[in-house]
Amino acid sequence: MIINIVLGLIVMLTVWLVVSSIRVVNQIERGVVFRFGKAQREVRRPGLTFLIPVADRMKKVNVQIVTMPVPTQEGITRDNVSVQVDAVAYFRVEEPVRAAIVVQNYLFAIEQVAQTSLRSVIGKSDLDDLLSNREELNKGLALMIDSPALSWGIHIDRVEIKDVHLPEAMKRSIARQAEAERERRARVITADGEFQAARRLADASAIMNETPGALQLRLLQTVVEVAAEKTSTLVMPVPVELLRFFERSARSSPAAEATEQVAGPSEGKPEGQPAVTDTTAPEVAPPGPFCERSAAESAAKSGASRTA
Repeated sequence: MIINIVLGLIVMLTVWLVVSSIRVVNQIERGVVFRFGKAQREVRRPGLTFLIPVADRMKKVNVQIVTMPVPTQEGITRDNVSVQVDAVAYFRVEEPVRAAIVVQNYLFAIEQVAQTSLRSVIGKSDLDDLLSNREELNKGLALMIDSPALSWGIHIDRVEIKDVHLPEAMKRSIARQAEAERERRARVITADGEFQAARRLADASAIMNETPGALQLRLLQTVVEVAAEKTSTLVMPVPVELLRFFERSARSSPAAEATEQVAGPSEGKPEGQPAVTDTTAPEVAPPGPFCERSAAESAAKSGASRTA
């Protein structure tokens, strides 16, 4: 009877030892084994693993990427602006043994380093950099956190600044600055458009000056556009070609040619010489029919006056 009891106890103890020596490591974890308090270099992979009862103790370390929000930090920028900045850090454990034995709580340690690094970045940066140049600040912040984290077996994947809280007075100043910048751009665009329009008009006037027919076509197009409107009166300007025809006719008349011939030699005389006057009597044109009739009428009138 006693032997049966002893055998039963031995069997139960054996089963308990076997069961207690079996551990299951999940896919997202790695197992660090401490044998009599000393960490083993071999890291247990996912799956079933066996431990020496009483001698071994295993600590599981999560190797997933951890998303850690960095609490809001208040600081003063390099251009003396008080801001509140919060961020988020992404990291993962690359060396489970070092993460388990070098630092007591690597999550708390990473959080504290992230807070102090964020404050340091705020003090070294300008407000414009915090608002528009966040990529460079994120890289610098990740490098500052990654330096001590490497010794803990942790790799910082990325760190990003989430939001920048500004005072209300600073928000109004930035809004006024943005409005002034937009107004400046609008004025520049308007001036540029007027300049291009003036240049196009100058080119068009030069083309019309070289090709008078283009001006007439433009005039006809304008007339068609005006005629499409519901107007009762249409005023047509004098064609430019008609005015130019009159101008060419005046220039080509005999009186103008005679004036040019008379005025031509006088302009070529040098100063100081008197003008030569032609003393010869002008030729008298022979009387025509009109002159003979006028003489007869004059004689008749004189005879009638004497008779009276």
